[in-house]
Amino acid sequence: MASTYPCSHFCCSSNSTSTTPTTRFSLSFCGSLLTTHSLTRACSRSRLQAKFEKFQGDPPLDNLQDTTPSSSSSQAVQEEEEKEEDDSCLPSDLEGAVRQSGEASALFVSSGGMRAIVELLIPQLQFLDDEGAQAELWELSRIFLDTLIEETGCQKVRAIFPDAGASALLNYRWKDAAFGFSSLSDRKPVESEDEIVVMVVPDYQMLGYVEKIASQLSDDPPRPLIMWNPRLISEDVGVGFNVRKLRRYFLSTFTTVYSMRPMPTGAVFRCYPGLWKVFYDDKDRPNRYLLARDLVTRPDAEELEVCCY
Repeated sequence: MASTYPCSHFCCSSNSTSTTPTTRFSLSFCGSLLTTHSLTRACSRSRLQAKFEKFQGDPPLDNLQDTTPSSSSSQAVQEEEEKEEDDSCLPSDLEGAVRQSGEASALFVSSGGMRAIVELLIPQLQFLDDEGAQAELWELSRIFLDTLIEETGCQKVRAIFPDAGASALLNYRWKDAAFGFSSLSDRKPVESEDEIVVMVVPDYQMLGYVEKIASQLSDDPPRPLIMWNPRLISEDVGVGFNVRKLRRYFLSTFTTVYSMRPMPTGAVFRCYPGLWKVFYDDKDRPNRYLLARDLVTRPDAEELEVCCY
C-alpha cells in the first residue's frame, strides 16, 4: 500500500464518495466483444439488462418494438431494481467504468494516497496498432482526467502522455482542457505548481522516465501520481529478473485503486476503497455474475482457478 499524507497538501476534499452506478454491463468478451443485447432494455435500464451491452452500440430496432411496458412488468422491474445484486458494483459500460475509476482515484487521493494504478484490462484497450483505437483511448483518458478534476476540485492536474507527438496533438485538440500536457521524454514533464500527476498509458520502453518522475514526485512536497492503464510489463520480455525487480521494488509502492479484468468464466474487479471481488458466470441468467469471493489482496492464479473453474 502506498504511503499516505493529508489531502490538504495538494487538493481539496472530494465532493463525492459514490462509486456505484445503477446499471451494469457484461464482462464476458474475452476474444471478442459482447454480441448479445438484453431485451429488458426496453423496460427501462433495469438490473436484468446485459452488462457491457453498450460496447456494441444500441440494440436492434426490433428489440424496441414495445417500449411501453405493462404496469405488472413495470412493478416487477422496480422490485428487481430494489434488490442488491452480487454484481451491482459493476458499471454499465466502458465510459461508466472510466468515470468510476476516476471517482475511485479521487477518493484515494483525497484520503491521502500518493501512488495509484488504474487498470482496465479490456481487449479493445489492449491493441492500439490502428489510429482509431488510439483515438478512443485518448478520449477515454480525457473522461478520466475530467472526472478526477471534478471529484477532487484540484485545478493543477498534469497529464503525461507516452510521447511528445501525442501530447502536442491532444493539447491542440483539447484547447478547453482543465489540465496540463506533457510527455514522458520532456526535459521538464512536471511543473512545481502541479498538484496531481497522471501518466496515461506509460509503457515498459519508457520505464526509466517513469521511475525518474515518480522519484521526483516523492520529494518535498510529495504529490500524488496516478498511472492510468500502465503497460510496464511486456509479454515479449517475459518474467525475468528485471520484471521481478520492477514488481518488487517499484510497482509494489502503488495501490491498485481500480481494476477490471474479464475472464472466460467470470471477472476480477476492484474499486477503491472496496475489496477485490472475483465473479463467476450466473448460469441461470446469461451475462450476469455471482460473487465467488471477496479478497483483501489481488487474487493469484490458484485462487482464481478455485473460484471460477
